Amino acid sequence: MIVCSTFCVTAGSGFKSIKPYKSGYFGTAVKLHPGYTAGVITSFYLSNSEDHPGNHDEIDIEFLGTTPDKPYILQTNVYMRGSGDGNIIGREHRIHLWFDPTQDFHDYAILWTPNEIIFFVDDVPIRRYPRKSDVTFPLKPMYVYGSIWDASSWATENGRYKANYGYQPFVGRYRNFKLKGCEADSPLSCLPPSGSPTTTGGLSRQQVVAMQWVQSRYKVYDYCLDPKRDQTQTPEC
Repeated sequence: MIVCSTFCVTAGSGFKSIKPYKSGYFGTAVKLHPGYTAGVITSFYLSNSEDHPGNHDEIDIEFLGTTPDKPYILQTNVYMRGSGDGNIIGREHRIHLWFDPTQDFHDYAILWTPNEIIFFVDDVPIRRYPRKSDVTFPLKPMYVYGSIWDASSWATENGRYKANYGYQPFVGRYRNFKLKGCEADSPLSCLPPSGSPTTTGGLSRQQVVAMQWVQSRYKVYDYCLDPKRDQTQTPEC
């Protein structure tokens, strides 16, 4: 059965918005699967891969599956003109959450404006990715997606632990979808919402402090600080 409203469910493993957007606020509440989920990714993201195969943009929130003795990792990622041939230049941040995401639903969101991308967890900003140049910022309209899929080659401790289908079914639960923004064919006068309730753009001082709190206590990886990365490929660093 295919059910369509704002989203169209085309399979048991994912969904996609009916229309593409060029900016906006995109959120959902997610409850993650408990137990052994190594190799399995539950995701909520923006992409234009179907419109631009081999040259697409993407903004990701990904929950990296884990073993029962370790917490989930939330990975955010931004990339442009992805080739799909192994040469994609990721811009990953990874954090541990300050709660157990398998016990209840929590809110996760992406705010994508012409000037910046901000990721939120329960309305707390966890990462801000500013537009420093057109080369390092996604600009083409994207659809909203959600999926649960097997990424055994890299998702859990760089592929050390694989998906084990003896633990299936793996279930990602989504509800309370929020889409507020500018569709691809919206007029130039259309403006995305603000990330702050008290300003017309960006984050308030209180939100910046909250983001710094998250990053100082829970961030476990930053691509800009990885000595193994070729930083000439990521000039925004």
